[in-house]
Amino acid sequence: MTFRVALAGFLHETNTFAPSKARMADFVQGGGYMPMVRGDAMIPRSKGINLGIGGAIEFGESSGWNMVPVLWAGAIPSAHVTRDAYESITDDIISGIAAAEDLDGVFLDLHGAMVAEHEDDGEGAFLARVRALVGPDVMIAAALDLHGNITAQMVEAADVLVGFRTYPHVDMADTGHRAAQQLDRLMHKLRHRAAPDAKAFRRLPFLVPIAWQSTSAEPGRALYDLVADCEGGTIPSTSFFFGFPAADFPGCGPTVICYGATQADADHAADTIEQAVLDAEPVLAGVTYDPDAGVIEAMRLAQTATKPVVIADTQDNPGAGGDSNTTGMLRALVRNKARRAALGNMVDPAAAAAAHAGGEGARITIALGGFSNIPGDAPYEETFTVEKLSDGKFIASGPFYGGAPLDMGPSACLRIDDVRIVVTTNKAQMADQEMYRFVGIEPTQQAILVNKSSVHFRADFDPIAETILTCVAPGPMPVSPASLPFTNLAPGIRLEPLGKPFQPAKVRELAP
Repeated sequence: MTFRVALAGFLHETNTFAPSKARMADFVQGGGYMPMVRGDAMIPRSKGINLGIGGAIEFGESSGWNMVPVLWAGAIPSAHVTRDAYESITDDIISGIAAAEDLDGVFLDLHGAMVAEHEDDGEGAFLARVRALVGPDVMIAAALDLHGNITAQMVEAADVLVGFRTYPHVDMADTGHRAAQQLDRLMHKLRHRAAPDAKAFRRLPFLVPIAWQSTSAEPGRALYDLVADCEGGTIPSTSFFFGFPAADFPGCGPTVICYGATQADADHAADTIEQAVLDAEPVLAGVTYDPDAGVIEAMRLAQTATKPVVIADTQDNPGAGGDSNTTGMLRALVRNKARRAALGNMVDPAAAAAAHAGGEGARITIALGGFSNIPGDAPYEETFTVEKLSDGKFIASGPFYGGAPLDMGPSACLRIDDVRIVVTTNKAQMADQEMYRFVGIEPTQQAILVNKSSVHFRADFDPIAETILTCVAPGPMPVSPASLPFTNLAPGIRLEPLGKPFQPAKVRELAP
């Protein structure tokens, strides 16, 4: 007998300090995700794309599930999800699940770090609504991002939560497949009246900067190897979440969740992973450069390099809530007379429109970027040459986007001196070489590449990079969470590895 499973997705990573909120139009457009899709269209649209929903649908088809696709929506990271967008999307999913009837399971493709204008624990509140709707005898599984800020409400409402194990996230579809496998296992257990899994949930006592969470370097690589090694036998599922450290609510921070045949099994696996993360705290840090120092070092390395030197403009990462329009790194490239340098993406619809109005070969004088009111940043007023125009539509074929069709809107390559800038209308993280090529820049032929990204770009740029430097130009996502003006974190959590513990203002006022 087959299983009847509803499938839905609602993804957003919320930087509560970012300048721009996620509105309904952002979920409809999708940004770096695929556009919003409803009903049966979810199945063909999701195939072959590196997303959790794609992996789940692949598993469901191979296992003979009777699948009821409801709605899938994702928007690029930003500030809070607006109340209207959150309520509209969650209401539509809840209504679709209710209409499905006679379900054995619900598969949800979520992020885990969503904060709405009116709801700090976006996924926790949503999962609680799904549980209240379907009752205790319908299994709920969720695939989640490695950066999820997992809460007790999420753990309680879902039967299994399964997290990514890579950053850059090249295993999103694989995680969806693993979560679907767990859902299938749990539905079989319920059908045979077997005991449910025991759950073990651990919260770690410090925040980890996203720039140092990469699983392609240590200690991230070893930690996630351990997570995988702990799974098997009486431990069906293990996950470690680094957390997204720019969310000002008590659930922010790293967590471990393990499922076991017995509570002792689950606790042993969770304790093992928790201790490994605690032991790694001293090395969860890295080296950064200011814009001029980073460009000068990149120019020095480029003199003998055989491949591009790549700079991460980490504090304006649109994958962490940045608007991708700060000008600090661009100014440093021009000021230091960098040669064969390219920067992407500068998201500036007005500049892109001016380039298209001028045409290829035109010289246009504009104020580029710098309009998000970031302290220390400002528009860059200069004359640029329009080298190439594009409608912004292309396939991002690298391992992070995994073949997703992107629509950056009207776009252009602008040049000043020997520096080229990818200017786009729509926002998406620079994490694919095609995001240079679609405006005529061949990334492998550049001496210096400046990517507005923190880690995701490594999936496609590590193979072509001589080395990678991290720079800290002004931007909305500070490399260290300790510099963010938190007010609502869990008291006592350290604001960075080996850093100072957070104290709420009222506690500070009472301290002697």
